[in-house]
Amino acid sequence: MTRALPALLLFAVLMLLLPAQLAAQESSIPKERIYEPGQLKPLDSTLKVKVGDPAPDFSLPTIDGGKITLAEFRGKKNVVLSFVPAAWTPVCSGQWPGYNIVQDMFDQAETHLIGVSVDNVPTLHAWVQEMGGVWFPVASDFYPHGQLADSLGILRSTGEAERSLFLIDKAGIIRYIDVHDINSRPDLGPLVKAMQELK
Repeated sequence: MTRALPALLLFAVLMLLLPAQLAAQESSIPKERIYEPGQLKPLDSTLKVKVGDPAPDFSLPTIDGGKITLAEFRGKKNVVLSFVPAAWTPVCSGQWPGYNIVQDMFDQAETHLIGVSVDNVPTLHAWVQEMGGVWFPVASDFYPHGQLADSLGILRSTGEAERSLFLIDKAGIIRYIDVHDINSRPDLGPLVKAMQELK
């Protein structure tokens, strides 16, 4: 118990500071290059999975020319899927670069982060390069359009995925879900707590 105290104190301090750090993280993309969709209203996606369900497997192309699957992490690492609605939009252009300051938290929780969007690979590649890069793989759920998003129940009728986070454990079971307001970045505190609980 005494040994765990410093780690718990560090975690508590990080959770207090993290929202301010993420809010301060701005996209490196000039504002005139970012499409401003305005306030987006909730639509008609209906979640098809719940905590405790097995996550659907997938094989998606990544912007580095490879493929990524859920199966490759089975028994090795937990996985977080971070879905964003669209490249080149303001909130999305701040959310993923914001993860660059918390890579250690994912590493310490033995968790692999994967960014997913329904945009095609060339669009995602150009966007990520313009943002200055990210440390995690970025995958395209473009074709068949939104197949993974649809299997999870987060594909909107307009074709975008909901802004959402899914934490999947090493056995392939969903342990945390946050289908978030599409107009704002998810608070990472609850996700980090859920990752810590898997250790």
